[in-house]
Amino acid sequence: MTTYDLEIHIDDTELARSLRHDAEMGLTSRPRWLPPRWFYDARGSQLFDQITRLPEYYPTRAERAVLTQHGADIARVTEAETLIELGSGSSDKTRILLDALRAQGSLGQFTALDVSESALREALGVLAHDYPGLRLTGVVGDFTQHLPLLPSGGTRLVAFLGGTIGNLLPAERAAFLTSLRALLEPGEWLLLGTDLVKDPSVLVPAYDDAAGVTAEFNRNVLRVLNRELGATFDETAFAHVAVWDAQQEWVEMRLRATRATRVWIAALKTSIDFQPEETLRTEISAKFRRAGITDELSSAGFALHEWWTDPDDLFGVSLSMARPLEEPQTSRRP
Repeated sequence: MTTYDLEIHIDDTELARSLRHDAEMGLTSRPRWLPPRWFYDARGSQLFDQITRLPEYYPTRAERAVLTQHGADIARVTEAETLIELGSGSSDKTRILLDALRAQGSLGQFTALDVSESALREALGVLAHDYPGLRLTGVVGDFTQHLPLLPSGGTRLVAFLGGTIGNLLPAERAAFLTSLRALLEPGEWLLLGTDLVKDPSVLVPAYDDAAGVTAEFNRNVLRVLNRELGATFDETAFAHVAVWDAQQEWVEMRLRATRATRVWIAALKTSIDFQPEETLRTEISAKFRRAGITDELSSAGFALHEWWTDPDDLFGVSLSMARPLEEPQTSRRP
């Protein structure tokens, strides 16, 4: 019977410490903010799974269409022996890559990194049943912190899908891509999913659906704070907002206070006052153009090899190769 290995680099104590830190930094800032990672407790993960099936939410369908059409091309070009997925969640779309690489005859190992131990255990348990003989490893960690702990050996293909890179600010993206390039050997591969700039009439409904599922998903972060930090957020006092920032070319999700409200956060021993109409930013989702993401990849040490989009040009998937890193220059005294 095929099993899997699990490496745990973030435990509940570390998660609690990180949540307290992020809440203290973000909620006491002006404007207020929280990172989107705290959406994804069990309830948040269920809500996001519902979001991916909504008619307004095109990214999942568009990316799947690209992977389905070009999975064999990815396998042929990379001949990857090890597939690594960052932020893997259920590893659903990854099956397209697993099937293509196995058909190619190169794949021997799959490693999934995710912050949720329960999600990894569930996904790897299913994959162990469906892919007998494939070596499976789960890494419980944060892709912004734990890249050096990923396995080496064999030609590696790192998949970072779903447009998740858009949740990072530009400086954070640069740091992440540079760290990822440092992990890889020249000639290894990055498969990156990026949502594309398009008309706001298409973009905004993807983050503000008619059924209100995204609104529930957004407010779920307040439930997380109430449960984990002893906060007293009244969910009914905050409205879900999604706006397109044309200058930054990203969608912002916010929670807007509908009335003056004071929130006590027991774990921080502090209270936060929200004025009417004051907002709390919970997510950015940057959208990309081919030229821009090519430049970002190049600056980090990657060379774009292939660029694919879905038939409607909604979503881009790039395949890039790690270039040899330049030798550091040393100064010489005359």
